[in-house]
Amino acid sequence: MQTIPNRQIMCETLLELAQEDRDIMVLASDSRGSAAMAPFAKAFPEQFVETGIAEQNIVGIAAGLAHSGKKPFVTSPACFLSMRSIEQVKVDVAYSATNVKLVGISGGVSYGALGMSHHSLQDFAVMRAIPGLTVVVPADRHETKAMTRALAGHEGGAYVRIGRNPVEDVYESDDYEFQLGKAVQMKAGSDITLIAVGETVRIALDAAALLEKDGIHARVLNMHTIKPLDEAAIVAAASETGAIITLEEHSIFGGLGAAVAEVTAGSRPVPVRILGIPDEPAIAGKTSEIFDHYGLSAGNVRSIAQEMVQAMVSQG
Repeated sequence: MQTIPNRQIMCETLLELAQEDRDIMVLASDSRGSAAMAPFAKAFPEQFVETGIAEQNIVGIAAGLAHSGKKPFVTSPACFLSMRSIEQVKVDVAYSATNVKLVGISGGVSYGALGMSHHSLQDFAVMRAIPGLTVVVPADRHETKAMTRALAGHEGGAYVRIGRNPVEDVYESDDYEFQLGKAVQMKAGSDITLIAVGETVRIALDAAALLEKDGIHARVLNMHTIKPLDEAAIVAAASETGAIITLEEHSIFGGLGAAVAEVTAGSRPVPVRILGIPDEPAIAGKTSEIFDHYGLSAGNVRSIAQEMVQAMVSQG
């Protein structure tokens, strides 16, 4: 399997798009290296804006560019973009209905060793609460390419979270239909559903493979768009499999799991187990260490799924 950082693929894709569309611009807050956007800055200096460490200003500048007909992609660390700039996102992007794409780089626990100040584990909750803002997270390089192209053609504000580390492929190629707001069924199954986003999609697929050995057929949904949510896919999963486990590199409050639970509670109540970061400052360490510490592992998902399936069998 290839292991390439999604941020690198986003830069390569924007380079291709910028050659065709000179209205596409990239803005960085002293983050062109972290965002892997140095090649873009070199190739298209007139389509690149460096603001320095000014996360609030970068959003306002991007909104102004959008009002002028440009198509700005803001690249800034997710931990700062989703917290320090939130008023500008709410007013300058959402309320003003500007065509700004906010790319939160090094998202989740990518900056693992730097601790809570650099973790972005509340961004899904905050961004999905802002009216009209699309919230998306790619799972691998193929989805990053497809998602970037889709966002470039999408009119309206959006928040994209991109990780820092190389990630394994979950798709074999980018030759598949990608649609904002439409979940992708990565594996069929009728016994339980695993709904994941971003880097946890790989974990869900690995867990499903382990469950097959137990005779448990788990459906795997890649919910790459947290808003607008594919409610139809969630209701179908609840109706057809009877139980759901969600996986996310985010707080257990207000993110993917909460969104899924909101849908099932209103349409098809079933047991929902939310796996993510609990109500505490996440530990510092490598991403893999943090994931393992909080049970975001194929083995733990397997154990929880076994318990939930057994409970459904016992209840008849």
